[in-house]
Amino acid sequence: MVTLAEVAKAAGVSLATASRVLSGSGYRVRPELRQRVLAAARGLNYVPNAHAQALVRARTHVVGVVTHDVSDPYFAEIVRGAQRVASRAGRLTIICNTYRDPDREVEYVRLLHAQRVEAILLAGSGWEHLRYGQQMAAAVEAYLATGGRVVVISRHHLPGDAVLPDNFGGARAMAHYLVELGHRKVAVISGPAHLTTTRDRLEGFRQGLSERGVRFDPQWVLPGDFGRDSGEAAAEVLVGRGMPVTAIFALNDQMAVGALAALRRAGIRVPENVSLAGFDDMSIARDVTPALTTVRIPMEEMGVRAMELALERPSDDLRVVYLPAQVIPRESTAPARED
Repeated sequence: MVTLAEVAKAAGVSLATASRVLSGSGYRVRPELRQRVLAAARGLNYVPNAHAQALVRARTHVVGVVTHDVSDPYFAEIVRGAQRVASRAGRLTIICNTYRDPDREVEYVRLLHAQRVEAILLAGSGWEHLRYGQQMAAAVEAYLATGGRVVVISRHHLPGDAVLPDNFGGARAMAHYLVELGHRKVAVISGPAHLTTTRDRLEGFRQGLSERGVRFDPQWVLPGDFGRDSGEAAAEVLVGRGMPVTAIFALNDQMAVGALAALRRAGIRVPENVSLAGFDDMSIARDVTPALTTVRIPMEEMGVRAMELALERPSDDLRVVYLPAQVIPRESTAPARED
């Protein structure tokens, strides 16, 4: 059967616009776009899903937020911002915790669809995984066909409005900052390999080093999972290798805090022996000793802007909100030591 996505592609419109025209949702669409969608549907012999159309008028005043781990301060801040907007608008928020399991994420979208929620926020990073991408795209398309709205935070390969923090630019700026302090040998504690956030931050840091004439050495990229313990384990590996670097850049603050604990236990002083930096600017970054140099991402604002997009009247065009990142220098970084 012809899908709604194929109609949208043939008409040259977003999936949401095609859904509004063909689902009977009542949302206004520009006349020229409406005619293009109807013509494409006729040309492809598209048959609307009667069950989906019936659900359009049965929407609830509930929004769903699908997040990787609400106990992670990064996601807790995003959820707080989203709930603040939802509460003002008289909406109930359902929080779905995936524990970074992509299959569970897809299932939550299907369950929220079945509950006829008004909108869904995907608050975690997208996954660079073919099977996941196909399953999630199908789940989102089925939900949009009923008149629902989807907003994603961070980079995803999905239809819907988006709020995008500058993960690439923030990591690039951190590379510039460390090189300006004289660091040429820098280890990176990475995140889950298939997350778009991990790839954007890693690539931004690599490019930033290259722009300053410093070679990015893959042997100093250590695996992490964005949890504190993985940062501690990565730092222990560096200690075991004799600490042949002058700086460590963790792709989030939780891993940086874990690394700090391991370095302290090994008698390695920060920043006198090695500089340490993180990413996100969680509240704990200011409270550890020494205070953590990091990249500030406006986490609560991401949740606010995403929920505002979800509850605004839909637009014919996809909307993307870009939020900047900023290096915040603190006491955990200093000029590179002399060998």
